[in-house]
Amino acid sequence: MQLTEMKVKDFNELLASNAPAPGGGSASALAGAVGAGLCSMVAALTIGREKYAADEELAKELNEKARKLSAILTECIDKDTMSFEGVSAVFSMPKSTDEEKAARKKAMQKALKEATLVPFSVMEHCLEALELANRAVGHTNTNAASDLGVCALNLKSAVQGAWLNVLINIGGIKDEEFVQEYSSRGKKLVEKASQIADDIYGKILESLTKL
Repeated sequence: MQLTEMKVKDFNELLASNAPAPGGGSASALAGAVGAGLCSMVAALTIGREKYAADEELAKELNEKARKLSAILTECIDKDTMSFEGVSAVFSMPKSTDEEKAARKKAMQKALKEATLVPFSVMEHCLEALELANRAVGHTNTNAASDLGVCALNLKSAVQGAWLNVLINIGGIKDEEFVQEYSSRGKKLVEKASQIADDIYGKILESLTKL
């Protein structure tokens, strides 16, 4: 059974068990999916409201794009665990001869790269969702302001968590060009996402404490 088809309770029990997967990567993808879902919800609660008629088209755009990102991030929950299993499978490959050792090393490098690309994609999609959430601030239903704040927090957590999974995988990759590229791009993604998320949270926190 796919992780995304499990009940929340069963998923959490599996997550809390001694099984190595699902782990932080899938949990980060889930946080991202939840965050994007909340962004979509806030937009949906704005659509059709006379009070927010001026922002109707923006709300529709945010709702559609955030829903798509949530669906993509939901798929990443299973993709991350599958990529981890791909790395684990390499350890069972034979290594008696030089040829087998070489094949094993090649397979491991390929598996590690795949295990890097999944959480990296989570980071990219979460940044997209954060940019949508940022556009929503001040232009969506104020009754859902707290939900938009939680959206930003989930997406920030997802980006930071996915980044840790990128780092742990590139640590074993020998392709220096690949490592440099994803290290550099990843650092920039984390910095930008954190800045946007903190800005969103700060604005919403300020608006709510003024009530």
